[in-house]
Order: sequence, then C-alpha cells, then structure tokens
Amino acid sequence: MFSKVYSAQISLLKPYIVHIEVDLSRGLHSFSVVGLPDKAVEEARDRISAAIKNSGFKSPKNKNQKVVISLAPAELKKEGSLFDLPMALAYLLASEDIAFAPEKRLFLGELSLDGTLRKIHGALPLVEKARKEGFTEVYLPKENAKEAALVRGIKIFGVRSLKEVIQHLDNKGKKKLITLIPQKETEIEYENSSGIDLSDIKGQESAKRGMEIAAAGGHNIAMYGPPGTGKTMLAKAFCFLLPPLSREEIFEITGLHSAAGALKEDLITTPPFRSPHHTSSYVSLIGGGTIPKPGEVTLAHRGILFLDEFPEFESRVINALREPLEDRVASISRAKGSAQFPASFILIAAMNPCPCGYYGVKGKPCVCRPTDLLRYKRKISGPIIDRIDLWVEVAHIEHERLMEKEKGGDSTETVKKRVARARELQENRFKSLGLSFKTNSELGPRDIVNHITLDNRVKKTLNDAAKHLDLSPRAYHRIIKVARTIADLENSVDIKEIHLLEALRYRPKQSE
Repeated sequence: MFSKVYSAQISLLKPYIVHIEVDLSRGLHSFSVVGLPDKAVEEARDRISAAIKNSGFKSPKNKNQKVVISLAPAELKKEGSLFDLPMALAYLLASEDIAFAPEKRLFLGELSLDGTLRKIHGALPLVEKARKEGFTEVYLPKENAKEAALVRGIKIFGVRSLKEVIQHLDNKGKKKLITLIPQKETEIEYENSSGIDLSDIKGQESAKRGMEIAAAGGHNIAMYGPPGTGKTMLAKAFCFLLPPLSREEIFEITGLHSAAGALKEDLITTPPFRSPHHTSSYVSLIGGGTIPKPGEVTLAHRGILFLDEFPEFESRVINALREPLEDRVASISRAKGSAQFPASFILIAAMNPCPCGYYGVKGKPCVCRPTDLLRYKRKISGPIIDRIDLWVEVAHIEHERLMEKEKGGDSTETVKKRVARARELQENRFKSLGLSFKTNSELGPRDIVNHITLDNRVKKTLNDAAKHLDLSPRAYHRIIKVARTIADLENSVDIKEIHLLEALRYRPKQSE
C-alpha cells in the first residue's frame, strides 16, 4: 500500500517542496524514515505514532507491518519537525484509515503526542513557494495562519490538531466531517508609535542633520563623542525617520525572520532595528555555523544595524562588514554548504574618542596610554571608514541646556516628512531612468557617471577637495551620493556647491 502527500521546508533561507511517500508491507514491525532526515525528523516516528493513537486510530507500533517513509528529494537534508502532520496523514492514507485527494494540498506542522499542532518557523516563504508551485490549499498550525495569509491567491487553513484536519478531509465517512473556513487575507496594520522624538534631544544639531541625510538617502553613519552625549538616543530616534515599509518589503522581511526563527509577532511592519552587543561573535553578526545560518546583518535587512561601542567589536567582526556594506549581501561558505543572504541595511556606528571615553574632552582627563589610543583607532580600518558615508560628532552639551523647556529643534514628524519627500524624489527619478533603486546609496560607480551630472564649478571643487583630503575612489563616489541626497532634501534638481561642501564636511578628519 502506497500514498503520497506534500510538504515543504526551508534550507539556507530558500523554500523547497518535499514529497512525503509512505509504503506499507506485511512483515515484522519496523518503522524507518529515509531521505537524509536529521534527528528531529527521525524522532517523528514516536510523535506521529502517539498522535495517531490519540486521534482515534490504531498506532503504527501496534501493527505487524513494515513502514517506510521517504522524504524526497533524497539529496536535500530534511530538518525540523514540520513534517509531522504530512507524515501522519500519509500513513493514514496508505493504511486506508482515511481517504482524501492530496493533490494541490500542502501540509505543515509539528505534532504533540496528543495530536495537537505546534507553531512552526518559515510559514510565509513556504506558503509563497506553494502558491508558485500551483498548490491551492495549505494546512498549517492555527498560530501561523495570520502570517501565511499574507500570501494572496491560495487558501490558508489554520488547524489545531490532526483530528481536525482528518475530520475536514476524510471522505470515507468514518468521522463526522467539519468544514474549515479559510483564513481571511491578512490586513496590514501599521504601527504609529513615535518613540524618542528628535526634539527631546537637546543640542546636537549637526548630528541630527546627519541623521536626516542618512535616513533620506539610506547612507551609513558613524557618531563619535564622549559617553552620555546622546549617541544611543539618536540611533533609537533614527528608526522613526524612515518611511513605512511597502507590502513587498513587509512580505520579504517577515519571511526572512520567520525562516530564521526570529519572528516574534505575526508581521513585521516597521524597519527592523538590530543592536547586537559588542561581545557578539563573528557567526552571530555575519552568519555561519556548520550549516550556514543568517546573522544580525541579515536580520537587519531593509532596516538598521546599530553597533554601539563600535571599536570594541573584534577586528575580524568589523572587517567582515566590508562585503555587506558594499554589496548588500553576506556570503557564507562552509563544508556542508554555501549561501548568500540578503543584507541591505543602514549601519549606525557609535564610538567614544578613546577607550576611557574622554580624550580631548575639556575638564575630564584621559587616562588611556598612547598604545591604547593607537590600538583603539586601528580597530577601524580604512576600508570600513571609506564605506561609512557620514561621520558626525556628538559633543558634550552644557548642563544648563538639559533642563530647558524649549524643544531642541524640529520634531521627528517634521523631519520624517522631509525624508519621505526626498525618498519620493529619488524613487521617481530612478523609475524614470529605468533603474530599480530606491535610494541614492544604492547607486554604483557606473550609475553615478551616467545619471548624476555636476557642473564645472562643482566638479572642480570636488576634485580639489579629493586631492587635498587624499580621497579613495570609493570615498569620492560616496561624497557625490551624499551631495545628491542633500540636494533632494532641498528639492534641488542639480547638485550645487553648497550641497557638495556639506557632504565633504561629513568625511572623517585625519585626527579622528
């Protein structure tokens, strides 16, 4: 006796359809699972046997028969417990305890011993894969139904137990049929919370301006200054300057976090903000492991990666940011596989001027040795400095200003409107040029040459500054991109000299 049902799994953030085949034959009892199963898949034999028994059927362990469950394709390693539900249904179908048409139906879910279903990871990308492969119905745990219903054009059934699925599908008449109602398409509800307001931060006008430019053009930014001057507050306020995510971006980010097992809510509707501790390892930040898994740079995709105490990270970790900052991907190669994970984020780095934090601060002596200062500065290499577009100082502020009732400049809402307007200008410009970019920071050297025009005066100023500052070609192009963003904030068609001079002001000075 033979049956086949369909399931799916995530491998290296990519979804794959898996065929669950069951063959039953007479003989002494044996139960085997083939097709490169991991430990969790092998243990499913006990889980599904108990779940079947507690759902009103005879357990496979109480029958003298050989049970072979094959998970195809055989060369793909099968991981996790989401095959429990389809394996149980395939067995019951092969043993003729139930009857239903498995074609165009996909099943996902981990079974408890009593037959109830537990939440799984990666529901969103798996359902999207099912839709692309022509499936019309997906059955998965109730807790995943809202997430899965973000996919249009396919019926989503959220179920609580194996018994509930059987009562819905079984057409042999042994059980009373119930009708499951497909999950309604998920309506996206955007959060309106504003968090820390920029106007609550006293002073730091230069840093606030840098934050506005970074948000408008998607540029990386570094803040330096003594402890307690507001660097962390500015980074947290930055989140609320970014425009809301599009439906496609919500779909992409939610699917990414779901596949990585990092999804804490049904949907992610705001740009992710990741803030790993400076003791984080290379693997946790960049990704990796025996079987490659995504790190913080991937979980920050379409959002913000905030690295506080930037020079305190390991040199290996800091230098590993070169590829994500340049190519917006993280490439991981291991003996058991290689993967390329998306990593398009805005980097916000915060640092003190020295290990003790008070180098050059008036009234507070620095206690660092010269060797400590040299080692601290060397932690951030030239290639990393080049890849950060804006360097802003967050200086000490007079104590008298801290208790002033007057607001400190424009509010987050005011700045956010300017950022949104600048983003809209960029998107419309790129669309008219036939480019798929959304922000100036995504432009490559060829795009800059072909699509950004500088008049002779601006070009001369830029070239003179580049020679004086000894800029690398990468830094040269990044200054043009920042100047283009500043011009967009001013609603200027052309890059003027004043825009270029402001962009040059955000390059790091030799003494920093």
